[in-house]
Amino acid sequence: MVRACWGLWLACIAFGTMMGFADAEELEPNTRVLILGDSLTKGYGLLPAQAYPALLQKRAADAGFSGVEILNGGVSGDTTAGGLRRMTWLMKKRIDIMVIALGGNDGLRGIETEETAKNLQTIIDTARKANPDITLILAGMEMPENMGEDYTESYRKVFPDIAKKNSIALIPLLLDGVEGIQELNQPDFIHPNEKGQEIVATTVWKTLEPALKKRTE
Repeated sequence: MVRACWGLWLACIAFGTMMGFADAEELEPNTRVLILGDSLTKGYGLLPAQAYPALLQKRAADAGFSGVEILNGGVSGDTTAGGLRRMTWLMKKRIDIMVIALGGNDGLRGIETEETAKNLQTIIDTARKANPDITLILAGMEMPENMGEDYTESYRKVFPDIAKKNSIALIPLLLDGVEGIQELNQPDFIHPNEKGQEIVATTVWKTLEPALKKRTE
């Protein structure tokens, strides 16, 4: 009788363990998207649900993309060097699509454009090493004219040059339709407000949606 109960108990544990693994597999998303960025991505000054990664999550669901998880990898104040330092930890999870939205703080700090380009390239190389099948998207940035004509022009070229070199999709300007428009930005005139984040989400979605379709075909 004791042996029978012991055997039943072990069987229950084994069954429960298998069910646990099944649940874990069900919870694993079909497609995981990482938005690697700074305060613009984090949604500085706003609720997490108002930041464009969360808005993209809703758009993906509304568009019928099941099993898609969009991670907000935004850290306020982050530069391309900071993003690169986070890559090893971030890539411990399987990432299927990564949007690289870094570089704004590099420009505002006057970091040499060659250094920004080098960091972006290493981020791309690290992502591909972790997952050779990853889909990469690069978001372009621009600097205000007060940074100097030579610098702003050199900075602007970094993003299309890196995208072309690596044959990856380019969002020409992350803040397209938002940058410089007072009613779409917070009082600091740098970070998009709720309406501005909606526009950023629309801009990113134009490139992200085709990537999701391709991954789920």
